[in-house]
Amino acid sequence: MSHKNLLTQDGYSSLVEQLSDLKKKQEHLITQIEDVAQPDESGEDGLATQLKEELEVVNDKIDNLETALEDVKIISGECSRDQVEVGCRVKIKVTGNLTKEFNIVSHLEADPLANKISDQSPLGVALIGKKIDDLVEVSAPAGKITYKIVSIH
Repeated sequence: MSHKNLLTQDGYSSLVEQLSDLKKKQEHLITQIEDVAQPDESGEDGLATQLKEELEVVNDKIDNLETALEDVKIISGECSRDQVEVGCRVKIKVTGNLTKEFNIVSHLEADPLANKISDQSPLGVALIGKKIDDLVEVSAPAGKITYKIVSIH
């Protein structure tokens, strides 16, 4: 059974751009490796080894992005407002009058610093499918935390 990667248009564009940047870096590394390679030496120098290791990391990232982008469904970012789903912006009440807002996105777009949480994170999993005024309990290192869904948009 295939699982589509749900992405916003911005998220999709960002991943395509990252892939393009990684392919440019890959070409640059290959050129550098060819420049420092000495066919007549019995062993490789440290720079060539380091460049090959970096190329391997870049190749892995390229493979992962290409695989992720093979099965993508672009979501509009419009939310039904009936329940939390990927693409929704959710306002939750933490404690007292403290509220926080999060965008629920796929793991490929997650960026906690930009308040974009993954649908696979503990909070994301707890929020998916819930409605306004529902209480959501999440286990955290400090213990269980209960959140109340204030709005979905």
